[in-house]
Amino acid sequence: MKHTSIINRFNSTRAAVQQVSPLKVQGEVVSLAGLAIEISGLARHIAVGEQVTLTSKDGLLIPAEIIGFRAGLAQAMPFGSLQGIGPGSRAVAAMNPAPGGQQVTLPAPQGALTVDGQWLGRVIDPLGRPLDRKGVLPSGPIWRMPRGSVPDATLRARLGPRLNLGVHALNCFTTCRQGQRLGLFAGSGVGKSTLLAMMARHSEAEIIVLALVGERGREVREFLEDELGQEGLARAVVVVATSDAPPLMRRQAAYTAMTVAEHFRDEGRSVLLMMDSVTRFCLALREIGLSAGEPPATRGYPPSVFAELPRLLERAGPGYERPDGSAGFITALFAVLVEGDDHNEPVADTVRGILDGHVILDRRIAEAGRYPAIDVLRSLSRSMPGCNLPEESALVRRARAILGLRGEMSDMIRLGAYRRGTDPAVDEAIALAPAIEAVLHQSRDDIAVGNDSFTLLAKALAPRSAAETATESAMGASDD
Repeated sequence: MKHTSIINRFNSTRAAVQQVSPLKVQGEVVSLAGLAIEISGLARHIAVGEQVTLTSKDGLLIPAEIIGFRAGLAQAMPFGSLQGIGPGSRAVAAMNPAPGGQQVTLPAPQGALTVDGQWLGRVIDPLGRPLDRKGVLPSGPIWRMPRGSVPDATLRARLGPRLNLGVHALNCFTTCRQGQRLGLFAGSGVGKSTLLAMMARHSEAEIIVLALVGERGREVREFLEDELGQEGLARAVVVVATSDAPPLMRRQAAYTAMTVAEHFRDEGRSVLLMMDSVTRFCLALREIGLSAGEPPATRGYPPSVFAELPRLLERAGPGYERPDGSAGFITALFAVLVEGDDHNEPVADTVRGILDGHVILDRRIAEAGRYPAIDVLRSLSRSMPGCNLPEESALVRRARAILGLRGEMSDMIRLGAYRRGTDPAVDEAIALAPAIEAVLHQSRDDIAVGNDSFTLLAKALAPRSAAETATESAMGASDD
């Protein structure tokens, strides 16, 4: 009886605490320049990253985030339109019960996410509000702040086993392990979104989290219905911030998607996080930084952009190792929209140095009609040697050598300067390259299952009869 009484008192106390309204501090808008709002009366009571609620002249409530301080005034940027905001507009800050972390008994602070397993199949905005007209999102028992911390490097698990991404070219030439982070580098219109949708539908990951950062509004529904489809959406959570959204919303889309992925990873599950694109995330950071008064540095990007990138990207990967040796994983694919097809521009160069590998999509390959337009010779997976069998690695090395030699000799073959029989290695490359290219070509509805990718590559590299070699050599020459 005494034990039951204590439990009842604890439950009633927790319920009472959850109903307590947090302390609120009020200030007012004194100036507005560009995208930044300056607020008086809050500087001593609030910190960077916390949220305030602005009240417009029409009585609308607009959430905003503190981005800096200047001359005793707090600088904020809204998550919505500035329409109706002016000098004297009210700004209210709810004092959070804690600066971050997870709380079960206390109310969730403003801006926190309460992720739940029933979010699968839903489309949400960066603030965790539904966009799919399927009703209110259920709330989980634990809240998380979107700008979470990076797991301790010494306590994280090692990379997991090989993960089938459902694409032959990736499975063979940039083999991915659970918990690995890959960059997908491409210019506009090269098939990046279609490739991401193929992996969302066909990969062997348990859960998909997809962040559409700065996506064209017209294409969102087309992507969800035509590219992703019901099969892909059923096991996915999609976070959408279109290109017309304020910079804070575009930036927040990346943080929210990462937070959702961390929830499922901490449950011990295998999550595939895909973000399209990191470049638009950086553009949003640039707008925020410049509005806060940061000086432009590399190609107009302020220094905070390159400080924030690793804080986001490093959150993906293996979770903490449990006592039994198990762990959850976030396998991440970050799309990078390279400006002017320049793969050495600042964002692409920085991201490539942080991640565990890179996949290059080439415009010339796409123009030649081979999709996905992956340039396997320029793509790399740093974890590949640790997950492939020796015979599989040998297949990939031989295929790379053949494609590389075929590329070196393509001009001579096209001009008719090379005569068959001059070099056996070149003859072999001319004969086998079309078969390898056939393996790399894959329609969006074709599924790579299990070890099918390596089986197809082994068949493409199998010895040919003299008649087959002559025929394939002639076909390769005519293709050029």
